[in-house]
Amino acid sequence: MNLRFTKMHGLGNDFMVIDGINQPLPEDGLPFSAGEIRRLGDRHFGVGFDQMLIVQPAQSADADFRYRILNADGSEVSQCGNGARCFARFVRDQGLTDKREIVVETAAGRMTLAITDDEQVTVDMGAPHWAPDTIPMKADREQDTYLLVAGSNAHEVGAVGLGNPHCTLLVENVDSAPVETVGPLLESHEQFPERVNVGFMQIVSRNEIRLRVYERGAGETLACGSGACAAVVIGQRRGLLDQEVTVHLPGGPLQIHYDGQGGIRMTGPASHVYDGSIDLTPAD
Repeated sequence: MNLRFTKMHGLGNDFMVIDGINQPLPEDGLPFSAGEIRRLGDRHFGVGFDQMLIVQPAQSADADFRYRILNADGSEVSQCGNGARCFARFVRDQGLTDKREIVVETAAGRMTLAITDDEQVTVDMGAPHWAPDTIPMKADREQDTYLLVAGSNAHEVGAVGLGNPHCTLLVENVDSAPVETVGPLLESHEQFPERVNVGFMQIVSRNEIRLRVYERGAGETLACGSGACAAVVIGQRRGLLDQEVTVHLPGGPLQIHYDGQGGIRMTGPASHVYDGSIDLTPAD
C-alpha cells in the first residue's frame, strides 16, 4: 500500500496528516496498528512526527469531518490544539472544503475551527473541566491546586480537562525547569489514570507567560496548543492572569482568550512542510 501524506507543523509541533477520504483506509477501528504508527513516527526510519492526524468523513450531518489523533507511541488521544489548526489548513489546501468555519468531530466532542483573514486559525477548544472525574484525575474533591509526590519531591499543580488531561506547575524560569526529569514522572503519576500532559509555566505578566510542555505519549514538544490553554485557565483560576494572554512556547507564540464563558479560543499559525508518500508493504 502506497500512502500519501502531508507533513505539517504548528509552531514546531509536527504532524503527519493523512487524507482518509480520497484514499482507501481500513474502516473498522484504527487504520494503523500501534506498531505501524511507531514505525512511521520514528525520525530515523520513518516520516517522524509528534502526532499523526487522520481526516475522515463525518459521522453526522451537522459536522464537516471527523478528526483523529494518534501519538507517536501509537496511542490515540482526543484533543490536540496545534493539530486542529493544521487540520483546518490541510482540508482547505487539499480542496476538501472551501469553508472558513469548519466543524469537526473528535473523540472529545465537536470542535469549531475558523480561518482568520490573515490565514491563521482560531480553534474553539471548549470549556475547561475542573471536576476530578472529568479531567480525569483521582482526587477526593475539586481544588485549585493539588500536591503530587513524584520521586523524592512534592509538586503543587493545577489540573484541568480539555478533552485531554493537563496539569501545570509554576516555575521561576522555564529554561531551567526540570522538564526532562519531572515531566515523565508526572505524566505517568498514579493519580492520572489516562496519564497527563505536564506544563511548566513562567508568568511574565498578567497578559504573558512562557511555557514548556511534556506531552503524554510524545515527550517534550516545541508547542502544545491544549497545554497553552490549560496553563492560561489554571493561571486565571489562581488569579494570576487576565482574559487575553500571549503564550510563548519554544516554537513560537499563541494567543489565548478565555473570559469564563463558553469555550477557550486559541489563535495561531499552521504551516505546510511537504507532501510525500510512503510504501507500507510489510517487509519479507
